[in-house]
Amino acid sequence: MRRTPAGPALIALALTSAVLFTAGPVALAQDLIRDQPATPLSLKPARTAERRAVEPRAAQARVPEPRSAADETATKTRMNQWTVGLAAGLPDGGFVRFASEMARTMDDGDNMRLIPMVTRGTTSNIADLLYLRGVDVAITYADAFDFYVRQAGLANINDRIRYVLRFFISDVHIYARNEFKSLQDLRGQKIAVGTAGVAAAHTGPLIFRRLGIDIEPVAVGGPVALEKLHKGEIAAMVYVASKPGEVFSSMKAADPGFHFVPIPYTSQFSDFYYPTAIKAETYPALLAPDTSIETIAVPSVLAVYNWKPGSDRADRVNRFVETLFTNLARLQQPPFHPGWKDLNLDAQVPGWQRYPYVETVLERMRKEADVGLPPAATGSLSQQERFEAFLASQAKAPTTKAEKEELYRSFLDWSRKRQK
Repeated sequence: MRRTPAGPALIALALTSAVLFTAGPVALAQDLIRDQPATPLSLKPARTAERRAVEPRAAQARVPEPRSAADETATKTRMNQWTVGLAAGLPDGGFVRFASEMARTMDDGDNMRLIPMVTRGTTSNIADLLYLRGVDVAITYADAFDFYVRQAGLANINDRIRYVLRFFISDVHIYARNEFKSLQDLRGQKIAVGTAGVAAAHTGPLIFRRLGIDIEPVAVGGPVALEKLHKGEIAAMVYVASKPGEVFSSMKAADPGFHFVPIPYTSQFSDFYYPTAIKAETYPALLAPDTSIETIAVPSVLAVYNWKPGSDRADRVNRFVETLFTNLARLQQPPFHPGWKDLNLDAQVPGWQRYPYVETVLERMRKEADVGLPPAATGSLSQQERFEAFLASQAKAPTTKAEKEELYRSFLDWSRKRQK
């Protein structure tokens, strides 16, 4: 049998197999590893050695230091020391805006923090001030006392709650079908008095009760009440708001068949109310030019609890008064509610007593007011700030920077002469 010589390829294959067999599996594995990519395929960028060194230190730095119980107690005390809770009112009520603006301007870090609270309404704000923890200040209407004295039996409420200042005054609007000319005509009728918590829900029934007129209250208010009135489902609606009231000021056309019912100011209303009028200039679409309808107005009140002098709560309320009066000049400037400009710090609230410390602050402000500033523009202000407030109160202010500087120099000379 004739053998065929092995070709060069077969010889090379045989030699390679022999080498691999002799070298063993270790050498084979090393060769295979050398033939693979240096790193596995990945979508993430490779970390550099420098980055790998920094990451453990960064992670370690994010671990906060453990705080001791004493540190926690000190923080709690500091945050609560000068924090005041203010019962403001319903979320869509006007009082909430005033409360939030006070909180914005009065914030002074740990020295004063005011927390406005959304509540169940103006009347219940008195109960919050009496019984709810953390509430030292409230906004309400003056006639809310009537409910707590006559219905809740709190004869001493006038000693427990005092007023800091009188807020804006709200007019009582009674809007009815033309067939009802007077309050007496509404006897036995369905009258919308607003939902629970709004001023009309308390003031409306109170007015009719004091006059001895029985009505059927309907718990709707605002635009809903106006719609029911137009549909003939109710005879009239009670609406309590500072002028101009949004419900009626939004009416741009006459409303035939409906009118404001007069509310004469009589002895029945002398305790908490003021006489006033609804004028054509306020609601030009609803009243003929140069006409008015007599009505009554109820003042809103910034009230505080009358804590025992020298107590921590009394000191907190005192600081609230100081901070508020110091910032009144700021609150009277845009973008804050224009109602701040109408404040009269000397105004009294019928049926209420004033918080004693207010008089102390007012007396100091009068001494500091060495120029004829509006009452709310004084306080612990710098002379420059008082001058700015003085300019704002003038009918004609300087129009150029040079005129303003010249007037300020004259103001300083005049102040120095008065101090001699």
